[in-house]
Amino acid sequence: MFTMMAGVAVAQNNTNSPYTRYGYGQLADQGSGNSKAMGGVAYGLRDKYQVNFANPASYTAVDSLTFIFDGGVSLQNTNLSDGKLKRNAKNSSVDYVTMMFRLHPKCAMSLGLLPYSNVGYNMNETQENEEVTTSSSNVNYYGEGGLHQLYIGLGYKVWSNFSIGANVSYLWGDMTHGVAQTFPNSSSIMPWSKTTNLDITSYKLDFGAQYTHRFDKKHALTVGVVFSPGHDVSNEAYTAVTLGNSTTGYTSSQKDTVVTCGIPTTFGVGATYTYNERLTVGMDVMFQNWSSTAFMSNKEAFTNRTRVSVGAEYLPNPQGRSYLSHVKYRVGAFYNKPYYKIDGVDAAKEYGVSMGFGLPVLRSRSVLSLSAQYVRTEGAKSNFLTENTFRICVGVTFNERWFFKRTVD
Repeated sequence: MFTMMAGVAVAQNNTNSPYTRYGYGQLADQGSGNSKAMGGVAYGLRDKYQVNFANPASYTAVDSLTFIFDGGVSLQNTNLSDGKLKRNAKNSSVDYVTMMFRLHPKCAMSLGLLPYSNVGYNMNETQENEEVTTSSSNVNYYGEGGLHQLYIGLGYKVWSNFSIGANVSYLWGDMTHGVAQTFPNSSSIMPWSKTTNLDITSYKLDFGAQYTHRFDKKHALTVGVVFSPGHDVSNEAYTAVTLGNSTTGYTSSQKDTVVTCGIPTTFGVGATYTYNERLTVGMDVMFQNWSSTAFMSNKEAFTNRTRVSVGAEYLPNPQGRSYLSHVKYRVGAFYNKPYYKIDGVDAAKEYGVSMGFGLPVLRSRSVLSLSAQYVRTEGAKSNFLTENTFRICVGVTFNERWFFKRTVD
């Protein structure tokens, strides 16, 4: 007899989800402040006031005199339930730190630090044997860590309406997963624990392109595509098993090895329609071929991931004199099929809605982006967890004319 989720503690690494027990954990959203408020739409976005690192071809939209520094953080509250018990968890995270500037009339550069995935959970399970009560046990599952990426990217304008780009990232991090079992009703059964650690050091490549077709002065359509090749990653792994405790003695074994782990091939396509520089409506579709990717030498660990995003942004009047006429109003929604499996079956589905604002900072070209997201993760089976997450995202974009040449009389 199992009683799940006897306790959930606050995690140390940006997430409290027990689903991060599987694979690389929870994959981070690859989007800046405006993208997060628009449901994750990014592949077709071209915004000269914000960094769009999801598609490096967008870097060419930056103004020739501008240096942009962009950063974002999130605060979230998650309610977890397995149908019997409910728990609540809170945490915060740094979402991205990026910068962007133009190198040449046709070329722009971006640098940044982003999370790739996060692991963080601590939960208990009670296992009871109705025939032999002394064999009842408490099992604790815990994990922490994640992967990070430091990227440098270039965008190049091939023609006035067509740009290409690429990001090269250094990918690194480590993840620790552990399980410990104790037998509080028996002094004759030895407790035991098992810890697995995976340390990854590798690279990641992302390629993008954007094409804009302007129908007339007011109507324009931008189509964007992205591609990221999958590959195996360099790693070191170890497993330690401990029997007993300080009073009963212990036996520990540890093995250092290299296992097969990889990141998937990613394809993405998106389109945004812009009316009179006031209304932007967009849609993205992303596919990741996780089923062909091994994890800890297991080629059946993952399933393919699909994400569909829709969103819109409205600017009342770019030439208006009032402050409210320059506030950007954003809304969006998305559907996501996660990549991890539980006991050989697809684990869950995710649905989310978002809304937010782009608030101009007075007497500057900087922008404060605020957004709220509601995300529901539904387990594929009745005994899988359901998570309801409310997230507040805050992004600040410093937009300065660093390359402006002043004339002195």
